Amino acid sequence: MSMNNKQRWMGGVVLLGGGVLLAALLLKGKEEIHQNQMPSPNQPVETVRQGNAASETVQLQPLTVDVETEKRLLEEQRRSREKAVAEQEARSAEFLRTQQQAEAEAARRAAEEYAAMNANRTGAQQSSDNIPPELIEDEKAKAQRLAEDKKAEQKKLEQQKAKTEQTTAEQKRVADEAKKKAQAEQLAADKKLADKKAAEKKAVEDKRKAEDAKKKSDIDKLAAEKKAADEKKRKAEEAKKKAEADKARELLENGDKQWMVQVALAANEANADAVAAKLRAKGYKVTKSPTSKGIRIMVGPSKDRESADAARKKINTDPSLNMKSAWVIDWVPLENR
Repeated sequence: MSMNNKQRWMGGVVLLGGGVLLAALLLKGKEEIHQNQMPSPNQPVETVRQGNAASETVQLQPLTVDVETEKRLLEEQRRSREKAVAEQEARSAEFLRTQQQAEAEAARRAAEEYAAMNANRTGAQQSSDNIPPELIEDEKAKAQRLAEDKKAEQKKLEQQKAKTEQTTAEQKRVADEAKKKAQAEQLAADKKLADKKAAEKKAVEDKRKAEDAKKKSDIDKLAAEKKAADEKKRKAEEAKKKAEADKARELLENGDKQWMVQVALAANEANADAVAAKLRAKGYKVTKSPTSKGIRIMVGPSKDRESADAARKKINTDPSLNMKSAWVIDWVPLENR
């Protein structure tokens, strides 16, 4: 086998082996990326058709219990995709390094064989002086043939280098596309998570507003009820005072019983009611009359002054009442004075 044919055969073997190894690595990398993108058996998958060209499988993650869990799952998926891309790039670099070593080893062996063949040729030419001149290769033709062989070998190496660079560029393109796709998926997941958080925030805000409106309505309702109850109580007290005043006026204006025993002069209605309650508990007939200085509490009326004075003494000497400043008055309503 000639030197040129042998070098071609070795170069073809190296190229064939490198191509098989590269194809195996690319196929394995695609399978791993496809496996990373495939959903688990418990996760739903939806196929989306784009135009009339091709179909792409889109993985729909199930709703998580809360936003933090979903965010953690998305982060784990992103790290898995980045790890797969990094592993593929590492395998591509290892393949290139292995191919370059193989090419260097083949070139070294070819150089050694070429040097050995030249040594054998030189020895054969020196020891065969009896070879006819027409069989001895012309030195010029030999130099031309060696130059052509070297040129062919250089061209072959350049073709192998160009092919290696093309393969590297293709692997880089595939890795860049995978990285862009992973980034796009991450952006879509982040947007989905942000939209979900915004919806949950809006729902919480709407619920809070509804609760505030209900609380305000309840407060307004309670205030209205309290106001109505206070107004009703005020009107009842006014009606009661008017009835008592009318009753006292009727007794003093239309009857002949004008003598009264004034027990106390209360500062307000509550004190007057307390004193009147104690007197009524003892069986006395009590009359209240408002004045400019307070509320007058009186017992009576009596038929004459003597009866009124007797009642006064009885009240002053009663220790349970503790009312020692009672006195008899000839009471006439203010409008009749």
